[in-house]
Amino acid sequence: MRIATYNINGIGSRLPALLEWLEETQPDVACLQELKAPQERFPEAALNEAGYQALWIGQKSWNGVAILARGTTPVEVRRGLPGDDADEQSRYLEAAIDGVLVACLYLPNGNPCPGPKFDYKLAWFERLITHAEGLLASGAPVVMAGDFNAIPTELDVYKPERWVTDALFRPETREAFHRLLAQGWTDALRTMHPDERIFTFWDYFRDAYGRDAGLRIDHLLVSPMLAGALTAASVDRDVRGREKPSDHAPTWIELDLKKVTR
Repeated sequence: MRIATYNINGIGSRLPALLEWLEETQPDVACLQELKAPQERFPEAALNEAGYQALWIGQKSWNGVAILARGTTPVEVRRGLPGDDADEQSRYLEAAIDGVLVACLYLPNGNPCPGPKFDYKLAWFERLITHAEGLLASGAPVVMAGDFNAIPTELDVYKPERWVTDALFRPETREAFHRLLAQGWTDALRTMHPDERIFTFWDYFRDAYGRDAGLRIDHLLVSPMLAGALTAASVDRDVRGREKPSDHAPTWIELDLKKVTR
């Protein structure tokens, strides 16, 4: 099973690029973030024609997440991250697909910081940590995939000294990410490439992609039950270099479900 995460940065304008990538790589599951489209503007018909069934939460102009499944129907498990009934931002979705629970998330950016946006980011992170603990306790094989807006280590950022005050690299953000991992999650991309400087995001400014001045902020975390089933993980870097791209590149893992530890 190939599971991918892709911050599409506007599904309306990026739909041709998304369909091209889906046709080329045919992931079994694709988690999308930053749809930037209201619920009724999601291109369900085009994705169905491409062979994908979808669940999504839209939001006008901002946020929005979706889970696509190839050749099967994703079964919705949860819509929205628990812990704050007043939170109306579309950032979290869970679905069961072929025996795997897939959580798609778009963690808040948090800039500028300090300030209310950073406070919201940290509070959202705490809610995620609490919910993730429950996911592990459920005993289900789980993949949490998405744009975490968190740079885990200095290896994951070009010129880390330039990011020390940014919400993505602040000590509070990194500490929260590592507390999440400490529950027992495996950072799939880093596990498969332990010493490689590998990025998933390049800004549009100052030719960041051409200079490979990137960040690793898109992550796929697998539960202990799936850790032994992990066979590959990578980034479709070339997609970022195409015409009118998202500033993120698709990131994916492959699981051999015959090796799932139960």
